[in-house]
Amino acid sequence: MPRTKSAAAATPVRSHKPIVAIVGRPNVGKSTLFNRLVGQRQAITEDIPGTTRDRLYADAEWKDLRYTLIDTGGLEPDSDEGYPALIRDQVQIAIEEADVILFVVDVASGITPVDAEIGEMLRRTKKPVLLLANKGDNPDRAGLAVEFYELGLSDPMPVSAYHGIGVREVQDKLIEILPETVAEEDTDTIRVALVGRPNVGKSAIVNAILGEDRVIESEMAGTTRDAIDTPLEYKEHKLVLVDTAGIRRPGKIEKGIEKYSVMRARSAVERADVVVVVLDANDRIAQQDLAIAGMAVEVHKGLIVALNKWDLIEDSDEVRERRARHALSRFKFAPWAPLAMLSAKTGLNVTGLLDLAIEVGEERSKRIPTADVNQALREAVDAHPPPSVGARRVRVKYATQAEIRPPTFVIFTNDASLIHFSYRRYLENHFRKRFGFDGTAIKFEYRSRSE
Repeated sequence: MPRTKSAAAATPVRSHKPIVAIVGRPNVGKSTLFNRLVGQRQAITEDIPGTTRDRLYADAEWKDLRYTLIDTGGLEPDSDEGYPALIRDQVQIAIEEADVILFVVDVASGITPVDAEIGEMLRRTKKPVLLLANKGDNPDRAGLAVEFYELGLSDPMPVSAYHGIGVREVQDKLIEILPETVAEEDTDTIRVALVGRPNVGKSAIVNAILGEDRVIESEMAGTTRDAIDTPLEYKEHKLVLVDTAGIRRPGKIEKGIEKYSVMRARSAVERADVVVVVLDANDRIAQQDLAIAGMAVEVHKGLIVALNKWDLIEDSDEVRERRARHALSRFKFAPWAPLAMLSAKTGLNVTGLLDLAIEVGEERSKRIPTADVNQALREAVDAHPPPSVGARRVRVKYATQAEIRPPTFVIFTNDASLIHFSYRRYLENHFRKRFGFDGTAIKFEYRSRSE
């Protein structure tokens, strides 16, 4: 995992999508509605209560509206232990994150005590709630929706998520009440999110940074209960440190809940420019660590892998090399991510982590002239032309860098559907070798001649 080279000053531009959370008791059709709104089958749907246990996020759009949708596990408000209690905690987080809440009930079952309890919880949120009376598959069933006026929320909207009945009306209503997507421009600020499991030293790193530099301008609560945003200045750079709550280990109640609290950090990842996955140098690299790093790659963020508590490790070249090889093998999906070894307790390399975050932020801001982009593309194609698909010959014509933060390249071809995944990866590797971009994901878009 190489270190990065300096580039132009970072000037991030972030876009915050509004968030819609789907909540309700078990087996009312929340995941079916989620899939219908997203437009593809992402959530698992089974006719068994409790199938959805984790919060599931996806981007959705309708007309000119783009928003993030959260599917949650079935809510049982009075549960204090087991899966229902974990689900309740996740739903509460989703509610706190959301701009609008879709409360799904079942017209076939009528109002249950759990529905009433959830309704009371939602009234206390002071947030817009759309009450969706699901499974209204025919006019007689749809007419049963009037019973849910007793919940004291919005007018119940009869829908059938399975058949798509009433879903367009729900989407149109979201257009009316959701806030617009706002681009938040920071001319010179790099937002750095520290994520990881409990007790790996995230807060200790933040405290070590602030204790050494003592340039805190303010401290304010983040957008979720799991994050604290702390602005600071370091070497004439403006940064915001986002310290997140620990990602909990898999639950011991039952196997299969591996990704349970990974989603707690997703909001922080999406708001960040650079994501620092903090690990305990004495501990194994867990699936949660890989999931969060993969999330950062998926949304094209900068990524640093930080091994904390290095004061407890024998600091020798041999040990460093062995630990670096192991980390590289586990994070092989992001071989461009730099590795930092530090100790928040002793201050070892803490400011080096800040330097590295700045370098990664600057790499995300680097713009390559179009002439250089096309020269690199010609070199790649001449060295290894794209393979033909049957009788169809693939022609890669030209390319340009369309955006920064993240670096985004648009490559024009006669038919983008013919560009195989392996060739796309080859082009990305060639561009990295040619231009750097160490520490940050790169976004490639392929467009056909007709586009």
